[in-house]
Amino acid sequence: MKLGLTLMISKFAHWSKSLLNLTTHATLKKRSILNRKAESPTARLGRRRVWATFMLIAFISCFSKDYSVAKENYKPTHYKQYILITLNDIDETHCLIELYSKENSKWDYKARNGSHVGIPQGKSQYLARVDGVKQIDWGIKYNLNRYGSMCAALSHFKKWNWH
Repeated sequence: MKLGLTLMISKFAHWSKSLLNLTTHATLKKRSILNRKAESPTARLGRRRVWATFMLIAFISCFSKDYSVAKENYKPTHYKQYILITLNDIDETHCLIELYSKENSKWDYKARNGSHVGIPQGKSQYLARVDGVKQIDWGIKYNLNRYGSMCAALSHFKKWNWH
């Protein structure tokens, strides 16, 4: 009986040892996956780029401030910047700004002077219904069609006191 018990214990020891080896091997394999030791350096670099991009997006979305201005709160400076962006020519921009500064509107898109309306002081009733940006677009198209350029419109205004 003692021999049988010893044989049984040795078989159990052998079985438990092989089970322990199997468990250790699986654990090491899991650890290498968790620690990412088995992957290539380029994979690690890609994962770092993903995290860096994610953190940058999170930072920007949390700490960015909205500097946009509602169209009804535009100031003359905003309109002048819009003219520069639209025309993309500093000389034409200067001429149009000087022309609109001589108008009676004082850069107010709601301004009225008799039958003349808006920033460009045009007679179109369309100008009474739209905001200042659309009025400036209308004025640019008007000056281009009638005079060919903003500076030509300004020189006409200086000569005849109207445009």
